[in-house]
Amino acid sequence: MKDMKVANVIFLRSNPVAPDPRVEKEAKTLFLNGYNVVILAWDRTGSLPEKEIKEFALIQRMRIIAPFGAGLGNILNFLRWNFQIFNYLFRSRENYQIIHACDFDTVIPALIIKFLFKKKIIYDIFDFYADSHPDVPKFLCELIRKIEIWVIGIVDEVILADESRKLQIAGAHPKKLEYIYNSPEKISSSSSNIVFYNNYKLKIAYVGILVKERGLFEMLQIIGKHPEWSMTLAGFGRDENMILEHACKLPNANIFGRIPYEKVLGLYSEADVLFATYDPSIPNHRYSSPNKLFEAMMLGKPIIVCEGTGMDSVVRAYGLGFVTKYGDVNNLEKILIEIASWNHEFREKFSERVRSVYENHFSWETMAERLANLYRKLI
Repeated sequence: MKDMKVANVIFLRSNPVAPDPRVEKEAKTLFLNGYNVVILAWDRTGSLPEKEIKEFALIQRMRIIAPFGAGLGNILNFLRWNFQIFNYLFRSRENYQIIHACDFDTVIPALIIKFLFKKKIIYDIFDFYADSHPDVPKFLCELIRKIEIWVIGIVDEVILADESRKLQIAGAHPKKLEYIYNSPEKISSSSSNIVFYNNYKLKIAYVGILVKERGLFEMLQIIGKHPEWSMTLAGFGRDENMILEHACKLPNANIFGRIPYEKVLGLYSEADVLFATYDPSIPNHRYSSPNKLFEAMMLGKPIIVCEGTGMDSVVRAYGLGFVTKYGDVNNLEKILIEIASWNHEFREKFSERVRSVYENHFSWETMAERLANLYRKLI
């Protein structure tokens, strides 16, 4: 049952939210609990609608042209983005009570507004900034780390994606801390309109950020050796052109760009295996908690992850799939050969067990209730 409209909330997110599953799930949860929600987003391409009205929120996009993955080359654009946040929050200060700041690149202007007008701030850390930008000089990363640790101690609430990330913020003293996993909503996959060719013996799928540190070239190398398997690839990112150029040479690679989230789940539901083979030498990958892990669980699919990432212990503990060393192409191929050998009965038993793990420990319904309770206590 909806509560009365108790507060207006502004989400701050430095991507266009087109889509952003976590932001949209959280916004929808708050809407269903009686909150009015606005999402302030950064459109780096300038190609998306400035305003988009969804059932659960108004998405207001700021058009500041900036390439992804440019590192310090984006510093002026980053400052413009923060100024735009401050300007928007200042002008609309009578229209909201709570700022839901996602990551460090939105929280500083939110803090200024908090001090000026006594607004409440929830700091939702999707990625710890100093560990997720390896292209930034070390001295600057250390400075940002110290600032972010200070920020964590003065906001009203902190959200982390899982318990392992508490090590990442060691030294911080949040007033209140909650864990909200990257679990998917239960969305029907029947509307995917994405069809795999049924004659392939193993169907592999990846949707996400297209960067070389996620094992995409290694997987494409294996697919090139196995014409009886297929791989579907969707998303965007810094290395998009290189990855897609390579994939285009393979007749058994299906390529898509950005796709709506409900189509992501439809695509995954038709696959036999998902993978999230992130490079653990990147600090932020050692605490990764990607949507793919929980989507695989919900859909009853095996997932392949790398040793030393935030997911390997969960995969091992619950028997959710396979763990391999990053860059070990031979072992990755052996794992895929094993999955391809599973018969129908084994797949069904695996799927039933993994879905049960998801429902009992990781479902979005549980996470939504955590988020709603967090807001109730804050109000």
